[in-house]
Amino acid sequence: MIEIFIKGGPIMWPLLALSLITFTVVLERLVFIAIEKWRRRPDLVGEILTLVERGDPGSAARLGNESNDFVARALGYALSHREKSFSEAMLRAANRELKRFNRGLTILDTSITLAPLLGLLGTVTGMIASFNMIGGEELGAPTAITGGIAEALIATASGLGIAIAALLPFNYLNAREEEARLEMQDAASHVELHLLDRV
Repeated sequence: MIEIFIKGGPIMWPLLALSLITFTVVLERLVFIAIEKWRRRPDLVGEILTLVERGDPGSAARLGNESNDFVARALGYALSHREKSFSEAMLRAANRELKRFNRGLTILDTSITLAPLLGLLGTVTGMIASFNMIGGEELGAPTAITGGIAEALIATASGLGIAIAALLPFNYLNAREEEARLEMQDAASHVELHLLDRV
């Protein structure tokens, strides 16, 4: 494995660094998603909604502010700042929570785009080096030329491998972010309807 890596040329070092960064981000994000899933308390969100229905938004806000559940926390913040505008406060709270879900996705997006390009660059520079042999003394040894081309293709394969490995978690994490947004939006709509009924 190390020999294949070394044969890929100097472009393999940036690819190695990119793969380590990508793996670290994916691992951290998956742990984050697991922790957020473990902290979810749909029963608590239901209790907050019930308190709002009963006309006690102050208790609902306290309950939400003390929670580790991101939906309950967003509702708690919005209810605590409902005097000016509940919807504006909810939007601010939701953006703050979604920012936590969005962290690291830009790095994964960059990896998905950059890794194949770096691999292609490694292949092109490797091909140039192989074709430079044609005019030299290596002309009598075609295996040196074809071996050089094969080694150059290692960079492309590595770049594609990194991009493919990053794409699946990237899509999964985007889906979790969208799911979180919809959960907060649904809870906020429910609360807002009951607040408007009491005005």
